Amino acid sequence: MEQDPEAVRRWHEEAWPAIRAKAKRGGGENLFADQVGVRSDQVTGHTWGEKGRTPVVRRSGNRFAVNAMSVISTKGRMHFMVFTEHFTAEVMCRFLDRLAGHFDHKVHLVVDGHSAHRSKKVRDWLAAHPDDVELHFLPPYSPELNPDELVNDDLKHSLPKQHRARNQAELTAETRRFFRRRQRQPHIVCGYFGGPHVRYVLDENPMSF
Repeated sequence: MEQDPEAVRRWHEEAWPAIRAKAKRGGGENLFADQVGVRSDQVTGHTWGEKGRTPVVRRSGNRFAVNAMSVISTKGRMHFMVFTEHFTAEVMCRFLDRLAGHFDHKVHLVVDGHSAHRSKKVRDWLAAHPDDVELHFLPPYSPELNPDELVNDDLKHSLPKQHRARNQAELTAETRRFFRRRQRQPHIVCGYFGGPHVRYVLDENPMSF
């Protein structure tokens, strides 16, 4: 499957401006969300080594992973949830419960087309909370349109490079530390929206793409 250029054009020129206008009319707020998995055996970031020699980074023989869901806004807000199970409709509903508790106004949440996002459980949750959260879907196969993808990249490059987590509990703690640090750095959160493919979010007068 490939990205549909026409769907991307409609997102830029029609869908996103309509979402932004709807949120503004209703006193709501737009947020972008994404989920990410972090594995103990993946190579991230950079490390130092003697010139001419490839550095060797020691890692545990055990393989483990954690997952996270985060949301960001152009106001510099970030909320997150770290979990160890697979990302499912139940996890998404749990995240929506937590997210709704952080806001006293409606959230317009932009997500990708993951099956959990479109599940009956999530649709039922949304129907029961019409004043809390409304989901909007990015075009298929268009991760570059989601500013929260830059959070995922930042996370993977910010985890310790040399002293890696020895077990799932340590990896979970490191992942939480990253998100809590970013929550205290709204200027960095705002900076995610400066990426070349996501600046459209800030553009009040979108043009054709």
